[in-house]
Amino acid sequence: MENLALQEETVFMAVDDGKREYTVEDILALPEGERAELIDGELFMMASPTMVHQDILGWLFVEIQQYIRNRKGRCKAFLAPFAVFLKNDNKNYVEPDIVVVCDRDKLDEQGCHGAPDWAIEIVSPSSKVMDYCRKLEAYRTAGVREYWIVDPERETVIVYDLEHGEAPCMYHFTDSVDAGTFEDFTLNFSELKEYLKR
Repeated sequence: MENLALQEETVFMAVDDGKREYTVEDILALPEGERAELIDGELFMMASPTMVHQDILGWLFVEIQQYIRNRKGRCKAFLAPFAVFLKNDNKNYVEPDIVVVCDRDKLDEQGCHGAPDWAIEIVSPSSKVMDYCRKLEAYRTAGVREYWIVDPERETVIVYDLEHGEAPCMYHFTDSVDAGTFEDFTLNFSELKEYLKR
């Protein structure tokens, strides 16, 4: 499953002159309205999200946020744009679509310093290689416990239990998916599918 995106014709905007290594300072110096991510010193410009992307993002965030609030949990959920200094260095900066952080010592007004517990990416046409390959490896090596890839085009959810190194599981928009970060939290993607039809 990890190689699914390699079979796609994919375009993503890497800023690569073969020489320069970028840092967080380059991210912070971007003109207002421009967004980019940084993985091991390589800079990737981000395209604007689609309507379906934003619909899914909103639905997922509300479900996760309500679960945490109803149980008065210590974890906090954030949606993009939210800064994640992934390896707490100056060469790795990402803005996952949704992150859940349970160690509040990692949080300050700038964002999350270090790996979040749970990251969710919603695949866009321009982000397939990033989400399926580059970010998967970046999240794995940084210590993210759980990573979900939600693909609206395929109507699939791939769940990576990175903490335990288990094989990824693929689900469809007709399935219910358990979140490993929480003991008793399940997202019913058939409800999302119905929501998207409205």
